[in-house]
Amino acid sequence: MTVEALKRAAGVRAADEVKSGMVVGLGSGSTAELAVEELGRRVESGLAIVGVPSSEKTRALAEKFRIPLAPPTDWPRIDLTIDGADQVERGTLALIKGLGGALLREKIVASASARMVVVVDGSKIVDRLGGATPLPVEIVPFGSARTLDRLTALGLVPKIRQAAGKPFVTDGGNQIADCAIARIEDAARLETELSSIVGVVETGLFLGLASMVVVGRSEGIEIMRR
Repeated sequence: MTVEALKRAAGVRAADEVKSGMVVGLGSGSTAELAVEELGRRVESGLAIVGVPSSEKTRALAEKFRIPLAPPTDWPRIDLTIDGADQVERGTLALIKGLGGALLREKIVASASARMVVVVDGSKIVDRLGGATPLPVEIVPFGSARTLDRLTALGLVPKIRQAAGKPFVTDGGNQIADCAIARIEDAARLETELSSIVGVVETGLFLGLASMVVVGRSEGIEIMRR
């Protein structure tokens, strides 16, 4: 099976967790978008849900599939969020997210959810976070050079993400510093250190949020629970 097929299979399985009457967080990124497409097909067949998109791109996709959406500034408690991840740590289900550029809104939605179901293919499962995957950190453009200095002082190697030859801008109007880092031995400590830096808006460390991970593998679907 192709990686696309594995992602789609995981997205379909995650959609099975959604029942009529739920408020559902709609994640961002290629794998989450496949789950949104599946939910759209089920809505067309009678599934009654209200979606809370975590990015403008996801909002447009949900509207395309006619998924009813909650107002962007006022929505009730979210029953379940389905989202992707760039890395999933085996056992703890700690995540690195943000390579798609929507980490702030994704974390807001996930934090407001009773459950977070993550959909990935098997290549995203690791023993420890970090290494081959950079850690995205969303920062305020004003004084960004100073913020990068602070990130470097923590042992990270930050680089402002570029798009079309200029700094990438998030839906919130911020920039993203993609930080190269070796294995993260203490993710909670690093999260605390990063959050204490003035100019850091949010980090791509999602700790204690995922309750279930649906992994698409060539031999079938694997379910991981925290």
